[in-house]
Amino acid sequence: MERQINAKAKSELAPGGKLRVGVNHGNFLLVRKDEASGETHGIVVDLARELARRLGAAIELIHYAGPGQLADAARTGAWDVGFLAAEPQRAEEISFTDAYLEIPATYLVPAGSAIRALAEVDRNGVRIAVAAKSAYDLYLSRTLKHASLVRAPGIPASYERFVAERLEVLAGLTARLLADAGTLPGSRILEGRFMAVQQAIGTPRGRDAGAAYLRGFATEIKSSGLVARTIERHGVRGVSIAP
Repeated sequence: MERQINAKAKSELAPGGKLRVGVNHGNFLLVRKDEASGETHGIVVDLARELARRLGAAIELIHYAGPGQLADAARTGAWDVGFLAAEPQRAEEISFTDAYLEIPATYLVPAGSAIRALAEVDRNGVRIAVAAKSAYDLYLSRTLKHASLVRAPGIPASYERFVAERLEVLAGLTARLLADAGTLPGSRILEGRFMAVQQAIGTPRGRDAGAAYLRGFATEIKSSGLVARTIERHGVRGVSIAP
């Protein structure tokens, strides 16, 4: 059942009748751009359009190259609703829903690496290539005790730095690392995951009525099967419905 929306929530989420949605082009599983037409499509775009339909609002997509830029723009009021991973650092500026889907993240090691398991990564001298300001960068920044992070501006750049600087480990979304492993002979993906990225919906803090509506929306699109159908429609592998 679709949630009823009150005037306050609508005015906070779609001021002036327009829903400005921040989308992260750094997450290739959820957002893609058609190079021929220039059109943006994917799971996030479908869900954003459904939200706009329920609000009775026009939609404008605000494009960001990566999650860090999207999250940083929350304080400027550049967007009203953003689709990005919920992390404690981001929650200082953004009110998040519960996750609607999750994406596992793990490590890739090069040929000949002595590292065989996730538990062996966090050791002195281990350098981990990571996409700067990604959800897993923020997570590893909080949790690593001994290994060091080597940041690069985006997922492709983190792979390039991993190879060029002969780093010990590459952190990333499992689905992407599977593709990377295919281009790097002898490399291995470590079994398991060090985290599951929690993809959620957010609005800048202070919009309490709008945030409450989004929480109900996120819950309903999972329970109704809409998220599952959207994943299937786009043929995306490597994501799952959040519990």
